[in-house]
Amino acid sequence: MNLQQLEYIIAVDRYRHFVTAAEKCFVTQATLSTMIKKFEQELNVKIFDRTRQPVVPTLIGEKIIAQAKIVLKEAARVKDLVTEESGRISGELKIGIIPTLAPYILPLFLKKFLAKYPDIKLQISELTTNEIIHRIKLSRLDAGILAIPLSESDLVEIPLFNEEFVIYSSQKAGTPRKKYLLPTELDINSLWLIEEGHCLRNQVINLCELKLSERRIHKFDLSASSIETLKKVVDLNEGVTVLPYLSLTDLTEEQMKSVRYFKPPVPVRKIGLVSFRYFVKKNFLMHSRTKFSNHFRLRCSRS
Repeated sequence: MNLQQLEYIIAVDRYRHFVTAAEKCFVTQATLSTMIKKFEQELNVKIFDRTRQPVVPTLIGEKIIAQAKIVLKEAARVKDLVTEESGRISGELKIGIIPTLAPYILPLFLKKFLAKYPDIKLQISELTTNEIIHRIKLSRLDAGILAIPLSESDLVEIPLFNEEFVIYSSQKAGTPRKKYLLPTELDINSLWLIEEGHCLRNQVINLCELKLSERRIHKFDLSASSIETLKKVVDLNEGVTVLPYLSLTDLTEEQMKSVRYFKPPVPVRKIGLVSFRYFVKKNFLMHSRTKFSNHFRLRCSRS
């Protein structure tokens, strides 16, 4: 048994196709198939059911693949431990960021970050909260930037900053024409929400104490997958929505006239850097915490 064989069975499980798995592993199909067959002979079990298309793991194969992921994760920690001990910030870093945050923070920090850490190969993925958690646990991501707390016992959360919520209302909507509002003053029948699966939706529902069963269905219904879509829908349909503060950065002067603010105590969402509990690159996380906190603390509220 060797680590290469473990990588091959994980690749076949991921792509469910021997040819594709071989291509992703940069080996021939014959090499990959032979290595997996030897592994199966050594264990005296069948890891994959080759009679089915796409290929699927057997019951015992699923357990072996799950254990293989753990072994490879722990093996990768050896190199990370050496790098960590040297105090050098380098290597590949895969980060997931929620869609309601990514478009607004990346332009603010990415260029300076890459200049400060030239030895870091940064890979950013825009993903929902659930997908980020899932990928961190599978070691497909090193960390995530998202709203916390998550209540996940095997993840570590490092607070970065608090981001205020604001109100974005069409000029013709029934929203009171004053600068500061209470959540209860929002008309739920004029409120547009981002689609299910985004944590922002639940935060807004909780903020406004919405009873969706009492909410009339819009004549035009839409599952908005982005904040930009929400803003356009509000502009066109005389509605209102709740936005995170950083999303105001690209509003025009005319659109800023549609912004209202909440009365104190102003509702906020807490943004954090999340990683697997046994993630080794603690030096990077602590550097990132300082970098993000200092950079965004004054950008996420009116204060």
